[in-house]
Amino acid sequence: MDDEEAELRNPFPSPPSHYTKYTSHNLKLLALLRERAADPSTANQYEVLSDQTDVPDWPLVQLEKPRVDWILDEPDAHYDVFGDRWFVKEKIPSLAELGGNQLYPADPSADRRPALLAILRSLLVTYSSLTASLLAPPPSTTSTESPEWHRHVEWITVLSQNIMAAANDLRPVQARGNLELMMRRQLELRRSETEALHSKCDALEAKLAEMRKSMEDLSKRVPTPTVPSQVSQTAPANMRGPHIQRGEPQMTDADTARGQEDLSRESAPPSGTLTHNDVLRWAEEVG
Repeated sequence: MDDEEAELRNPFPSPPSHYTKYTSHNLKLLALLRERAADPSTANQYEVLSDQTDVPDWPLVQLEKPRVDWILDEPDAHYDVFGDRWFVKEKIPSLAELGGNQLYPADPSADRRPALLAILRSLLVTYSSLTASLLAPPPSTTSTESPEWHRHVEWITVLSQNIMAAANDLRPVQARGNLELMMRRQLELRRSETEALHSKCDALEAKLAEMRKSMEDLSKRVPTPTVPSQVSQTAPANMRGPHIQRGEPQMTDADTARGQEDLSRESAPPSGTLTHNDVLRWAEEVG
C-alpha cells in the first residue's frame, strides 16, 4: 500500500493498474448485464452471463463510471486525484475551522471593522507590554511560572493570526475591485483610441474636400484655347500666296472649309467638364 500511495503522489504517476480491465469484451459483458439484470450490482453475473465466455471473476460493475451527482449531493463534496483531495466547491476555510481562536465574526456579511479595530488596539497594547516585560529581572531558578513575555508572545501570535485570516477573507473582494479597475481602464483606452480615429478621419475628409475645391478652381481658371479662324495661318507656304504654281491642283472653297474643320477638331479640347488631367493631356497632344 505504501508503494501504491507513493506512486499516486508521483508528479508523473503511471496509469492505475485497473485500466487493463476496460477491454471491448468486458464492456460488452457489462452492457449485457445491464440489459438482463434489473440491478446489476446485486445480480449474479455468472448466472446472468452463463451463455458468454471469459466472464471475469471480479464484479463487472467496477467498470461503471463514477456518479458525479452522488458526489454533489454530499455536504462536503470532494474527489481524490493522485492521492490529493480536491473539493468540488472551492471554499476558503475560516480560522475557526482550522482550529484557531477566531476573534472576529464568521459571517462575511457582518461588519468586521469594530472587531478588527479592537484586535489592532490589543496588538499595540500587548506589544507595549512585551517591551516592558523584557526589562523585568529574570525569574529565579526555582520558579515554575512561565515568564510574562511568553504570555505576551502567545497573545500576539493569536492576534496576528486573526488579522491575517481576515485579510485573506478579503482577497475575493480585492480581486473583484482590481478587475473592475482594469476593465474601466481598458474602456477608457478604447474610447480615447476611437476619438483619435474619428478626429483623424475628420481631418482627412477636410483635406480631401480642400483638394477637390482647389481642383475645381484650377479647372475654372484654365482658359479655353481658341481655334484658328483662317487656314492661311497654318497652311503651307506654297498655299498662302495669291499665285499658284502651274501643274498643281487648285484648292476650292470646299477644300479650304474641310481643312479648317479638321484643324478645329484636332486642336479643340475634349468636351464636357474639364479636369486637371484633361488639361495636361490636351497640352501634351497639342504641343
